[in-house]
Order: sequence, then C-alpha cells, then structure tokens
Amino acid sequence: MSDRPPKPPRQERWDRRMEIPLAVASLAFLTGYAVRVLARHHLPQAWLDACLAVMVAAWAMFVVDYAVRLRLSGTGPLRFVRTHVLDTVVLLLPLLRPVRMVSLYDRVQRRHGTPRLSLYVRVMVYAGLSTALLGFAGALTVYRHEVDAPGATIRTFGDAVWWTCATLATVGYGDVAPVTPIGRLTAVGVMACGLALLGAVTGSFSSWLIQAFTREDEKRPPGDSPGAS
Repeated sequence: MSDRPPKPPRQERWDRRMEIPLAVASLAFLTGYAVRVLARHHLPQAWLDACLAVMVAAWAMFVVDYAVRLRLSGTGPLRFVRTHVLDTVVLLLPLLRPVRMVSLYDRVQRRHGTPRLSLYVRVMVYAGLSTALLGFAGALTVYRHEVDAPGATIRTFGDAVWWTCATLATVGYGDVAPVTPIGRLTAVGVMACGLALLGAVTGSFSSWLIQAFTREDEKRPPGDSPGAS
C-alpha cells in the first residue's frame, strides 16, 4: 500500500486550477529551450535572452506550484519529497515534465467497475503526446551537447530526432549514438521514460479490453458460451 497521504480538498482544488496554466508553462519552457538550441546561430542575442527569460518564468511557476502544494498538503517537507519523488525530479529537470503523465495512468489503473472508453482513450492520447514531447526534448538535449563534440555521429538535429525515435522504439540501430557524458545520460533517461510511457499506452488499452470482455461475459446467460452447441 502506498504511504502517500490523501490530498486535502484545498490541494485538490489547487491541482485542478493549475492544470492548464502548468501545461502552458511547460510548452513555453520547451519552446524557449528549442529556440535557444536550434536558432542560437541565427537569432540576435536579445531574442535568445527573451527565450531564456520565458524559461526562467515558466520554471518559477513550477517552483511556486510545488511550494503551494507542499503547503496545502499539511505534511513535512521531507515526507512530501519522499511521497512526491516524480514531482521533485521534474521540478529539478523541467524538460521531464511530460513524464508526469504517468501519474494520470496510475490513477486510471486504480479505477474499478465499468470501463469508460473516453477515459482510457484520454490516457493513451496523453501518454502518446508525452512520449512525443519527451522525445523532442531528448533530441534537443542530445543535439545541443553532441553537435560540436569531437568524434560525434549526431551532427544535425535530424540525426538527433532519428536517434531519439530509434531509442524510444527500443530498436537501437547503432548508426548514430551519443558520445558525450550528458548525451549518454540523456539516452538512459529517454530509454527509461520512453518504455514507461509506451507501456502506459499498451497497458491502458489492454486493461480496457479485459474489463470490456469481462462485462460481456457477465451479461451472457449461463450456459450461453461461445462455441456451445
């Protein structure tokens, strides 16, 4: 059984209220980071500084949200960090914010009773979108650190995207691979998070199928089984 305490009503309301603003802030952070990586040689320094300001403002929103939820939780800081490890990691590494979609999948897995297609479809869509965003963030990070590295095989952003797709799909062709410590550390994160998010998609779909077939069997009259004469 999880040792995470139940959320107080005020924290629940805060989480619902901040869902959209945090999603917008996450996209703003990722966009600013992408512009700084891909257009660093093509834009004036003032534009790059503006992108950095957007990233700092978005991260400040993440910090405020984390602090407010800590306050509303009514628990001590150490216990909050221990029971919100994923949130803490995402706060320190904002490019990993798409991984928070895994928590939505966990909530769906705890539901019982009649399967709701719309809910499961939402989880699969959210997890798929999170995988795409995570892959994009991973490609940006690898490209930034690999493009000027001696002996690197990832020389363009297209190479980074190709490598990310192969890594997320667990294919691993090996034609391009990171050589820098940051690039290899990013590779480990992309592998782990990609497997978790893709597993959320297949797991949700399988769970819905199992529950749907179970309901169908329960509705069938006794003795009326497929193949019965």
